Amino acid sequence: MYSKIPNLTIGFHGCDMTIYNQVIHDNQRLNPSENDYDWLGHGVYFWESNLKRAYEFAHEKKSRGEIKEIAVIGAVLDLGYCLDFINSDNIKLLDVGYRLLEADSLNAGIELPKNKLISGDVSLLRNLDCAVIQRIHQWNDDNDYSSYDSVRGVFFEGKEIYPNSGFREKNHIQICIRNSNCIKGYFSPLEADDHYKMP
Repeated sequence: MYSKIPNLTIGFHGCDMTIYNQVIHDNQRLNPSENDYDWLGHGVYFWESNLKRAYEFAHEKKSRGEIKEIAVIGAVLDLGYCLDFINSDNIKLLDVGYRLLEADSLNAGIELPKNKLISGDVSLLRNLDCAVIQRIHQWNDDNDYSSYDSVRGVFFEGKEIYPNSGFREKNHIQICIRNSNCIKGYFSPLEADDHYKMP
């Protein structure tokens, strides 16, 4: 009943300049990610209201040689029917999805996917989480339930801000858009105009 998040949301997508030009100048759409390790399942990813984190992400990709020139695309998003993992009811669905995936794996005689630590204490390759979320979508499809338009989650990432802190330097909200019609438009982010106060 309360899965529709009201109003529009601003998201930012870090990418290579070639992708930026295709979207901003050539009026193309961003392609969905379909990696087995995507944090929120398959779809088009955005950092919610976090331009700086999108730039940092693009910089990280450049340092790994995955992109040549850093760029960020802004987007106006309507999350529609959202599988929002900030919502208590939706968090419970993760257990349901896990149990379904576990039963599937047992019946097929295969191991469950695993999340993999890459640097320190952060799971950057979330194969298990991705599979669980994709299983929730499959359950909806198999039972003719409404498909989720988007998935939203909060992540606590990076070093502690201070010793024993509950805050980390890269905390963020991530959005995964599954229904491309939820992307109402793309834009090139502006720098703030110092002649005016920020509303």
